[in-house]
Amino acid sequence: MDKVPMTVQGFRALDEDLKRLKTIERPAVTVAIGEARLHGDLTENAEYHSAKDRQGWIEGQIVQIGDMMARAQVIDVSKLSGTRIKFGATVSVIDQNTEKPARYQIVGEHEADVKQGRISITSPIARAMIGKESGDVVEVRSPGGLNAYEVTKVEWL
Repeated sequence: MDKVPMTVQGFRALDEDLKRLKTIERPAVTVAIGEARLHGDLTENAEYHSAKDRQGWIEGQIVQIGDMMARAQVIDVSKLSGTRIKFGATVSVIDQNTEKPARYQIVGEHEADVKQGRISITSPIARAMIGKESGDVVEVRSPGGLNAYEVTKVEWL
């Protein structure tokens, strides 16, 4: 059973999702199934089949989130320090091709959101950054070719 690295915030978000699924979504779909049954013949009842599909999805999500939480390796980023990039670091870089600055926090897979500046520990750019420090150049192969980024700052926020 592999551990799943995640930040404290990521673990809290999973916990909130799990509680919402169990206390709001699951009961609501049970009510919807009950109401759909009242409409008669279940073989041609689209509302019933839709509600049953939704119930299956919810139960799948509950199992998946529960598994992730059971395997969680929760890392409190505020207690980390150092100059080398590792999980949880917030890294400022400059794209050497475009001279555009960017800032990323390296987080667990389920926490990743590029628009929010959070990249997955398994992404090519994060894997290339691990172990580097301020002043280093990180090269990342992408479908568009080779990209180079200069690390300008490593923070623990």
